[in-house]
This record gives sequence, structure tokens and C-alpha cells, in this order.
Amino acid sequence: MFGKFEKRMSGTQMIALGFLLLIFIGTILLMLPVSSRNGEWTPFITALFTSTSATCVTGLVLVDTFTHWSIFGQLVLLVLIQIGGLGFISIGITVSLMLRKKIGLKQRGLIKESLNTLEIGGVVRLVRRVIGGTFLFEMSGAFILTLRFLKDMDVLHAIYYGIFHSISAFCNAGFDLMGRYSPFSSITRFYNDPVVILTISALILIGGIGFFVWNDLREHGLHCRHYALQTKMVLSATAVCLFGGTLLFYLFEHNRLFAGMSFGEQLLNSFFCTVTPRTAGFNAVDNGALSESSKFLSIVFMFIGGAPGSTAGGVKVTTIFVLLLSVRSTLTRTTGTNIFGRRLEESVITKSVVVLMFQLTLALSATLAITAISGYPVIDVAFEAFSALDTVGMSTGITSSLSTSCHIILILLMYLGRLGSLSFALSFTDKKRIAHVMQPVEKINVG
Repeated sequence: MFGKFEKRMSGTQMIALGFLLLIFIGTILLMLPVSSRNGEWTPFITALFTSTSATCVTGLVLVDTFTHWSIFGQLVLLVLIQIGGLGFISIGITVSLMLRKKIGLKQRGLIKESLNTLEIGGVVRLVRRVIGGTFLFEMSGAFILTLRFLKDMDVLHAIYYGIFHSISAFCNAGFDLMGRYSPFSSITRFYNDPVVILTISALILIGGIGFFVWNDLREHGLHCRHYALQTKMVLSATAVCLFGGTLLFYLFEHNRLFAGMSFGEQLLNSFFCTVTPRTAGFNAVDNGALSESSKFLSIVFMFIGGAPGSTAGGVKVTTIFVLLLSVRSTLTRTTGTNIFGRRLEESVITKSVVVLMFQLTLALSATLAITAISGYPVIDVAFEAFSALDTVGMSTGITSSLSTSCHIILILLMYLGRLGSLSFALSFTDKKRIAHVMQPVEKINVG
């Protein structure tokens, strides 16, 4: 199933090429007249931008999903979101399993890289659980949302809307069909509806904690002491982010954007403002109307993202956790970086620093370039750039009004963000052999 290039390409290169091909196929399909609601050809850049956004489960759009795309176009987007969220490698392996084909070592290595697991052993079993769990969670979310949407629409539309928004939320994509009420409105219509807000929040969080964590929770249940270190770190960091973010958004907006809401609605929207930047892209309030403090906080959460091996983007919560632990160890002059009775490898700390700097450099460079080209306020441009690179999809409303050159920059950011910018860079050096020559040591001062 992997073709002639399997022996000549590294796993990272195959994944990068696979996503590129998927984006290209999606672009061609979306350009067709049958994909647009008015039956006309869609411009190449618009189709490319939308296909990239869907495949990379981002959610940034140049045209409203409901008003521009036909049912066929919306289904193309849904397929791209599903494949992009799970990874085409997982989908391909599932097809191979259904056809009773043997999964070799090379394919198992691809699964390991695609799902970002720690070991190659048991990856085929993990794929089965990922596919099964995905179907279970998405259908459960679709069922709940369908029951809610029945209040506003007929049965067929309610089912379709329930399925579409459940898949979009679980895959952290952020695409919506609420343009039937008002274009580019996302789910602002339901800002005071706990069923919609909490269901979508649950799907986002489940999709964003990572497939490794799923597997660990499935095997050990509520026996926390038996969890792997990564699971403990992901769950702890997620809990801190949710609690701290909800509190901060409430403090920043309760007398501003949330002023006309009840206390319960303010808490609900504060919670959702914390959940969706990591990295789903839905919004229940107008992002453009957020205070500067809330916009900056949203950018921080976009940058952090979800867990490794999940449908979320960002540098990942474990990366930030590791760096904070390293800082603590340095300040307390502790030997080694320790947490939950375990010591972290030095290579993990080094990789975390590289990931952070690589991602931050890309985001800031793109922000500088787009600001220079567009002339928009830097906070709004930074919001768009971090949203694209961290595959979030939140926007202050300037995306569609940017120039073509800015759109191309955002397309590249979305692609790199889904692959992992560091992984993409390393894909060009996977097969290069570096001579292990130790250079003389010379001291310098830092800090």
C-alpha cells in the first residue's frame, strides 16, 4: 500500500508527502463546480487554503463553510478532517487490517511516528483502539448534538449537523455549518447553551489528550499510580490549564465581553475560551471583541496546544511541562529533572528547547511578515499566525481580507504545524550521517 518509495523514504518524509498529496487531492475536489453552492469554479487559492485547513485540522477559512460549499463540498471537508485528524497512516493501516494484510516492521514504524508513541510494540493494537475509540466518541457526541439540534431543524439536518460538528470538534478542526444563521458566526448562537458548549468541549478535550493517554487510561482505569509518566504529565497539565485559564478569562472579561451574561454563562464561556484555543477553533463569543489581555492569553494557549500523538497542535503540554521542570531544577540546583518519582532524559529536555524555539521563531517570523504586508495591528496578526501554525483555527476576523501572499504564508504555517515543524525540518536530514567528532570545549557566559 505504500508504493515504490517505501524503501527510499524515511517515515517522516512519507508522512509529509502523504499530507501534501491529501491536500492536493482536496484542493482539486474543492475547485470543482459541484463543490460550491452556486455551481461555479472555486479559485485555486481559496480551495488550497480550505483543503490545507481541513487536512491540517485547523479551521481557518476564507469563505463561510455553509454559504459557499455545497453538500458535496462539505462532505469533502469532512473526509479531509477525519483523515487529517487520525492521520492517513492510521486509516491506511485500518484498511490493510480489514483486508487481512500483514503489517510489516516498516509499517509499524510509520504508525509509531504517525501516532507519536514511545514504543513500536503494540502499535497495531493501538490503531485498532484509536479507530474504535474515535468512532465511539464521535457517534456519542453526534447523538447528543443531534438531540439538541432537533429543536431548531428537521431530523435529517439535525443528524447531519450533529455528525459534522462532532467530527470537527473531536478532530480539533473547528469547521462549522452555523453560517445558515449568520456567516462566520461559529457557535456564537449557542453561547448560553451548556449542552452544545460542554459536548463540544468534551470532544475537543478527548481528542486533544492523545492516543497514548487513551490507551493508558483504558488499561489502568482509575489506578493513577500505574499510569505512565506521560499520562500523568498530560492530565496534570491539562487540569492546570483548564482551571487557570477559566479563572483568567473570567477575570479579564466578566465586566467587558461577558458583562451582559449571568454568572453561570460567564463561567461557561470562560471555560470554553480556555478549551478551544487548544486547538479546536470554535468560538462562542466574538474573538475580535476580546480584550488585549484575553487575545494574548488565547495566543499562549494556542502555542501550548494539546498532547503529543493527538488531534491537537501546538508545541504540546509535555514540552512546556518539561521546560518548566528544567527551570525548577536549575533554580533549586537539583541534579536531574525529576517529576512523579521519575527522572527525565536529558535528550527530552534538549528536544523540548529545540521544539519551543523552532515553533516560536516560525510564528514570530510569520507575524512580522504578515504585519509588514497587511498593516493590521500586530496582536491581531499574531493571533492569526499562531492560530495557523498551532492548527487552532481561531480568528479575529481578518483572515479573508488578507492578501494572497499572506494566505500562502498561513497555508505553509498550517502544513508545518500539522506535521510538526521540527519533524519536517528533520525529514531532510534523516539519512545524513554526521561525523561524531568532538570539538574542543570553551566556556562562555549566558544569562
